[in-house]
Amino acid sequence: LDSRRMTGCRPSASWRRASIAMAFTLPAVPSFYLPGVAPIEYADGAKVDLKVNKLTSTKTQLPYEWYSLPFCRPAEIIYMAENLGEVMRGDRIENSGYEIKMNVEESCKVLCRMSYTDQQMHDFSAKIVEDYRVNWIVDNLPAATRVVEPASRASPSRIITIYERGFPLGFKGSPDIPGTKEGVNYVYNHHRMVFKYHTDPAFDGSRLVGFEVEPFSVQHTYAEPYIRPHLPDGHAPLDTCSAAKPVVHNLPPQSMSTASEVIWTYDVRWEYSDVKWASRWDVYLYATDEQIHWFSIVNSFMIVLFLTGMLAMIMLRTLHRDLRRYNDIETKEEAAEESGWKLVHGDVFRPPHRAGLLCVYVGTGVQVLGMTVVTMIFAVLGFLSPSNRGALMTALILLFTLMGLLAGFVSARLYKGLGGREWRMVTLKTAFMFPGIVFAIFFTLNLFIWGQKSSGAVPFGTLLALLVMWFCISVPLVYLGSYLGYRIDVLSFPTKTNMIPRAIPAQAWYTTPTFSVLVGGILPFGAVFIELFFILSSIWLHQYYYVFGFLLIVFLILLITCAEIAIVMCYFQLCAEDYNWWWRSFLTSGSSGLYLFIYSIIYMSTKMVMTRGVSILLYCGYMLIAAYSFFMLTGAMGFIACFIFVRSIYAAVKVE
Repeated sequence: LDSRRMTGCRPSASWRRASIAMAFTLPAVPSFYLPGVAPIEYADGAKVDLKVNKLTSTKTQLPYEWYSLPFCRPAEIIYMAENLGEVMRGDRIENSGYEIKMNVEESCKVLCRMSYTDQQMHDFSAKIVEDYRVNWIVDNLPAATRVVEPASRASPSRIITIYERGFPLGFKGSPDIPGTKEGVNYVYNHHRMVFKYHTDPAFDGSRLVGFEVEPFSVQHTYAEPYIRPHLPDGHAPLDTCSAAKPVVHNLPPQSMSTASEVIWTYDVRWEYSDVKWASRWDVYLYATDEQIHWFSIVNSFMIVLFLTGMLAMIMLRTLHRDLRRYNDIETKEEAAEESGWKLVHGDVFRPPHRAGLLCVYVGTGVQVLGMTVVTMIFAVLGFLSPSNRGALMTALILLFTLMGLLAGFVSARLYKGLGGREWRMVTLKTAFMFPGIVFAIFFTLNLFIWGQKSSGAVPFGTLLALLVMWFCISVPLVYLGSYLGYRIDVLSFPTKTNMIPRAIPAQAWYTTPTFSVLVGGILPFGAVFIELFFILSSIWLHQYYYVFGFLLIVFLILLITCAEIAIVMCYFQLCAEDYNWWWRSFLTSGSSGLYLFIYSIIYMSTKMVMTRGVSILLYCGYMLIAAYSFFMLTGAMGFIACFIFVRSIYAAVKVE
């Protein structure tokens, strides 16, 4: 959103001066703002726009436009410009009829009076039952919820501020709530908005640094007639609230059971705050307990320490045996027993079955890996803050598209080294297989969302834009990378491959492919599962996640874990004289994607309450895409580590 288009306000004078200085001499600028996020300074009495966003629920995962329910409408509904990420998330940002002016307080101001039919009341009630929440935006700040903590014997009731996405649309009646009936739903039709502002001699006007909403449900009453043109407001004064008698929580609530009228009202309060504009998002982003994230890092580090110790023991043991072999006289039996992995030197670089498909998987995995690494760097630098809505999703899509060059290069380089001839087919699969599977799942899920008439359904124009990015940018980049990969000299291997494959001896049960692959994925998943809980909560429970520093550390530990577990399992396999390590090295670490999907199902069963079958389908579909991507990323990391390891150890051994 271009907040500088807001009427009644203007960009900071210091911001304009900083922009001019940056254009001529970058070192002269003492600080910077994130791209597209400039502070707005409001003069007293200037209009402050309140924008309404989608209605969201953790029970359905289906967002709906604000005006899908019969709320008070302005004279003209204006849809705000949105980026690709916002559209993909289902954001639909529109203007509202609330009249808010800087430093001008309002008490019990009537927004509108609406007469609802039974069907409209039912629509409201259905959304309240499914715990839908309201999402408002003022100056790019989401509304925070003011919740009344119930009184107890030890302490009286008090107001606590919960900074989370949105506030409830209404509540369900209960015997524990005075004045309500069980089975009846009540709507919050009065909102007390508290705006916090900050002033400083360095700039003119005031900057908004906080936006809190305390919702009330009140059945307004008044003396007939309601319409009174001779009064300033044009309507009768309300008996339930006024400037002298503000709304309180013990008033009779507004039920939504049968057809009736509802009067929507609001208060506006202004409070000065010492919080500076640059720090106004801190209360949203740093609400989680950092000790849990540190525990996650320590847990992951212990796994890496264990694998590193095992890997070091293997390398030292191997080196010791090599020295004994070259310096001591051994019997043939001892040499054969101690040097099992050396006996397969003539077959270890034999191309695997379906080598082309393996190259496609590795290339796609490197593509996902590159996308993740670059995205993580931008996130740590602060460019993908939640304050920049949709930026993370936009970055992921664009970077995946651009990383097609890397996917084509890696798959072509590896396929040429394995002596493949069908390079056109490998390039084609690299460009279309993974994106095609993901797009097919996404499009199918989108059809179900369309069927629910949800704003989460991606419009046809956006789908067309995604296809254009895929076919006109990603595919040509894959072919360009493939062309560059084939032009480079072929990969060389340290040993020659025998004409006749060596017979693989009978394997113990614990060295079989199925067992070793399933065991290999446990440790990489174990390195990230604690942090994964917070990521899933951010996505599905609509919580904020901004500890990208912790996430980067855990991600690096994940990559190290994938590399080390793949090397350890590959070494044990070669010692058993099984030289079919190509596919197994990819699947060993890649099987962590299976555990991620299983964990996501457990998370849904224990932490979430789904009220619609479509919601469960959406959750499983999107988590399947995430697990498939995770499989590609971790599998490629394990394969690359094994490839380097195998080439290194056989290059260091003299083969007679």
